[in-house]
Amino acid sequence: MSKKFVLIGAGSYVFTRNLVRDILTFPAFQDATFALVDINPEGLEYARKAVQHIIDVGKYPAKVICTTDRTEVLSGADGVLSMLMSHPLEIFRNDLEICAKYGVSINVGDTRNPAGIFRFLRTAPVMLEILEDIKRYCPNAVFLNYTNPMAMLCRAMQEKEPGIITTGLCHSVQNGIEKFAKILNLPQDEIEYTCAGINHMAYYLSLTHNGEDLYPALRKATLEDPEVYNADIVRNEVFLAFGYYVTESSGHFSEYSPWFRKTPEKLQKYCYQGTSWNTGRENFTIEVREERKANYYDNLNKFLTEPLSLERGNEYGSRIFNAIFGDGEYYRFNGNVRNWGLIDNLPEGACVEVPVLASKNGLQPIHVGKIPDAVLPLMSLTAQLEEMAVKACFEGDPELVYQAICYDPLTASVLDLREARAMTDELFAYSKPYLPQFKNLK
Repeated sequence: MSKKFVLIGAGSYVFTRNLVRDILTFPAFQDATFALVDINPEGLEYARKAVQHIIDVGKYPAKVICTTDRTEVLSGADGVLSMLMSHPLEIFRNDLEICAKYGVSINVGDTRNPAGIFRFLRTAPVMLEILEDIKRYCPNAVFLNYTNPMAMLCRAMQEKEPGIITTGLCHSVQNGIEKFAKILNLPQDEIEYTCAGINHMAYYLSLTHNGEDLYPALRKATLEDPEVYNADIVRNEVFLAFGYYVTESSGHFSEYSPWFRKTPEKLQKYCYQGTSWNTGRENFTIEVREERKANYYDNLNKFLTEPLSLERGNEYGSRIFNAIFGDGEYYRFNGNVRNWGLIDNLPEGACVEVPVLASKNGLQPIHVGKIPDAVLPLMSLTAQLEEMAVKACFEGDPELVYQAICYDPLTASVLDLREARAMTDELFAYSKPYLPQFKNLK
């Protein structure tokens, strides 16, 4: 029977066309219906043309439909994917500008720290409404979330709608393995690993090739090869200090920790140097999104006219669908789920990123055990403040939001408690129209 996939936020610059391309590589899905949903008609038309082009080039019997109202297409869906941005870029920009005004320098800001927390508070009501619609129209669908902030959103959704099969997906885990393979000149598919923690702050707890520990070779390369070190300065500094490699990029990790962004000198040394695409410079995400917006039509024309590869990429989504309701038997990936006995020394019920097995039986998270002491403190603190932010969102408690921000490592590295209060108040004042769950804001 033909399958149906609903992509919410389909005007996404990258995700929609990559995910559709990947899904169509599986024989079970080549006659699928792709329902594209976006509140922006211009972005929706961009996505339609891109998806139709993939279908035409591959000569697939699939079809694409579009709507600005998801309730028109959710009925009968087998898979639902979210890659939406709930509010315009200008609102997100304002978060970063307010933080910068108070000396909190942010690189991306979509996952945690004050900007990430306020993005969560605005986005959570939208995501919970989507889950309510899924429960009503397609309760057996598999819901895969690519929307950030990943951990807090998944934590909130999985509490409110535990009956829906859902997990959150990030590409940092498999991208890290690709990076190691290049550094060590090894076939990527021969590297074995266990990775666990919280989203964007998970670590490769084991990393081997034919039974041999790869960490000594990685450490040697990091210490002796300037090209390796300069490609990921922050992440390499963390590895050299604590002995484990973190999944997320230098830019992102610099804004989750207290060490790299607290003075202009440290920003210059760690976050403005190096050769990676995202070294950690301030407001990087705004620059990238504005550049993409400016090149919107040129990019579409390039995609439609240049040779197109239909080879499957490294995102997990299509493989998960194939394992659950396609032709596959099982697939192991790293997903975001609640910590019910999965990581022994992180808060019970918090959102963690652990190995998950997808099969005809759904999703089965795998017990990992304990996170090593060397990398536990920052991870545990972050998981706890994310718990605070989720509780604050559910209860409409602005004081708990402020307290969570006070514990944010980046904020605490540069602001005292009264300065953090003033910044939080200003963030609330701006976002008040988008926070219906906070009834008593002044």
